[in-house]
Amino acid sequence: MSHGFDYDLVIIGAGVGGHGAALHAVSCGLKTAIIEAADMGGTCVNRGCIPSKALLAAAGRVRELRNAHHLKSLGIQIGHVEFDRQAIADHAGNLVSKIQGDLTNSLKRLGVDIIRGWGRIAGTQKITVSGDGSDKTITAKDIILSPGSVPFVPPGIEVDGKTVFTSDQGVKLESLPPWVAIIGSGYIGLEFSDVYSALGCEITMIEALDQLMPGFDRDIAKLAERVLITPRDIETKVGIYAKKVIPGSPVVIELADFKTKEDLEVIEVDACLVATGRIPATQNLGLESVGVELDRRNFIPVDDRMAVLSAGEVVPHLWAIGDANGKMMLAHAASAQGIVAVENIVGRSRTVDYRSIPAAAFTHPEVSYVGLTETAAKELGQTEGFTVGTSKSYFKGNSKALAENEADGIAKVIYRQDTGEVLGVHIFGMHASDLIHEASAAIAKRESVHTLAHLVHAHPTLSEVLDEAYKRAVTI
Repeated sequence: MSHGFDYDLVIIGAGVGGHGAALHAVSCGLKTAIIEAADMGGTCVNRGCIPSKALLAAAGRVRELRNAHHLKSLGIQIGHVEFDRQAIADHAGNLVSKIQGDLTNSLKRLGVDIIRGWGRIAGTQKITVSGDGSDKTITAKDIILSPGSVPFVPPGIEVDGKTVFTSDQGVKLESLPPWVAIIGSGYIGLEFSDVYSALGCEITMIEALDQLMPGFDRDIAKLAERVLITPRDIETKVGIYAKKVIPGSPVVIELADFKTKEDLEVIEVDACLVATGRIPATQNLGLESVGVELDRRNFIPVDDRMAVLSAGEVVPHLWAIGDANGKMMLAHAASAQGIVAVENIVGRSRTVDYRSIPAAAFTHPEVSYVGLTETAAKELGQTEGFTVGTSKSYFKGNSKALAENEADGIAKVIYRQDTGEVLGVHIFGMHASDLIHEASAAIAKRESVHTLAHLVHAHPTLSEVLDEAYKRAVTI
């Protein structure tokens, strides 16, 4: 146990990563405390994954019920559909309160001490906690940093939280502006465009790079654009960036060419959502007291075991997980890293297999992926001397998708042609976020398409789109 320290383990930050680490630490017999200055549950529970999924669930129902053509094809007719914006916002808020409470209670129930205040490293195995106008110092054999991230606001954009805002304010759904500009077409921009367009807003999506959905596999992005953007009330501006955004009524946005920086036009909209990614919340953590410098993007440098590094050397008893280390900015990746850090603290060597961690955008229909894109796989193939193969199957050939009349979708498998090892899987279509986990498990085990092609899937289910893709890989 604590060996003269106040705790075996102190975790700074009670987001999903810190919470997962605390639960695992208790199961390993460590006396544990967690320090949080703001909301228990961090970004995911309060301003990210959880409230946004509640909004998407409600908006998705509205979209479905208003799609008279789709319902008529199933033999259903429905009258005028109305919704209450505040009630939808309350649904998201109530869900946040419930999950925040469940998270806090699970820590208390297991005997984790919850310390409110701002935690900073104060030297080796020492932490200062500031709160209520006073400081106190506690000691711990090991310390895990899990401070999370905040939305990135590019230069020239002024945020007032009302007319120009980030996802932090967007999830509160305080209004439904008639015309919303969304800066960025990554998963945050896509999800909010799904919510706003379903609830009747007109959207202008501004993407600085030369194609929409730049982080997604190109085959997936092309079909997703055709289904999620083109038929909806969404105007797109690609290769263009918001040089200046001035809050107010209206919001004034100065647009310029991203490559040449040439001024193009000025648009006036009712509101602007800034969805340009996230940056680590790594300031004022006291890292200098143990000689740690942030990298050029302000991430905390760590090794594969989550141990913090200083000039390439391990800093004893100090670990960092989640968005703050920049390895993979996903809530479930943070949770996995927390468990890995604790495993290494108790002497069991473990690392994170990032290739097998899936991700999803909860649009209607959904996008999900795990592993490498085709481009990344081909780059790896050139380095390691193998050829990449791809196979695709379509929801249009899936009996369950046809029964639902939801046949827009594709599953794409990327694999090594020599060994058949699956390198990446990308899905766009109904329930893609659930379907991806079979592929995630296959990648974790480094399975071959030759083995996977002989697995048996229940019929008729959506999972057969993966079954079909594996079989096509073998017969190509």
